[in-house]
Amino acid sequence: MILCCGEALIDMIATDIADGKQAFAPYCGGAIFNTAIALGRLDIDVGLLSGVSTDLFGKQLIKSLLESNVDVSPLIRSDRPTTLAFVQLENGHARYSFFDENSAGRMLTSYTLPENVDGYKACYFGGISLASEPCGDVYSDLAAHLAPDHIVMLDPNIRRSFIADEGRYRARLNKLMKMADIVKISDEDLNWIIPDNASLDVKLEHVKSLGPSIVILTKGEDGAIALYGNGQNVSVNGQAVEVVDTVGAGDTFNAGFLAKLSSLKLLEKSVLQNIEQATLEEALSYAAKIAAVTVSRSGANPPWKNEL
Repeated sequence: MILCCGEALIDMIATDIADGKQAFAPYCGGAIFNTAIALGRLDIDVGLLSGVSTDLFGKQLIKSLLESNVDVSPLIRSDRPTTLAFVQLENGHARYSFFDENSAGRMLTSYTLPENVDGYKACYFGGISLASEPCGDVYSDLAAHLAPDHIVMLDPNIRRSFIADEGRYRARLNKLMKMADIVKISDEDLNWIIPDNASLDVKLEHVKSLGPSIVILTKGEDGAIALYGNGQNVSVNGQAVEVVDTVGAGDTFNAGFLAKLSSLKLLEKSVLQNIEQATLEEALSYAAKIAAVTVSRSGANPPWKNEL
């Protein structure tokens, strides 16, 4: 079973209404939420650990999780408000404005964490929940607790406008990259983490040197490349589809990658340290396939297994 740890929020997405005006409609979202939903739809046993409100938006989130076969027992409920992310699409790419002060997700503390988190095979971290206080430290400490005996996957999925304390955030990401078994990162995020003039290949090698068994760089329609083993690499092409929007693309890529490793029974530290090229290429190709379906339709709407 895989435990996704991080934000569940409401995306308020601009939609056209009468007289050329726009209104904002609420959709369930959040990077970690999206990955959990995608894993559930791929018939992978998955749970979500997040702070979720008891308000009407929190109820909407839980309904969506249950409909996609996600275990909601790790959720921490509170009467604090749900995080809202107002989204506007520009040429298919999303721009966000977050409203997160005193939210159920942000105000998560170690005292409220469930006690049954050790029963999972792998855990996944990332998103805006790592940039916020106090929940960022809570998730970082949880990853440190789980890392010795669990597969840890990290996707920073950086939202620059959300970062209040850049120094603390960079230190937290560095700590997490050192303990992770898998790091998936976009070219944009990699350039933010290592803001110098070195090539993407050099920057990727630096991340790999921190300790992960596998480091994946996604490049949108140009596919993805992974470093593994002792300097080996493997790449896959992106799948040609008509892009509607890119909301949730990286999140569902992560789900596809974890789902394939899970189905092949490869979520073991020693296995990932010695993974074979053909196996890694298979997992990357499957992840790209899942992401391609998501970008071909509106919003973060990952495919069900029977759709594939």
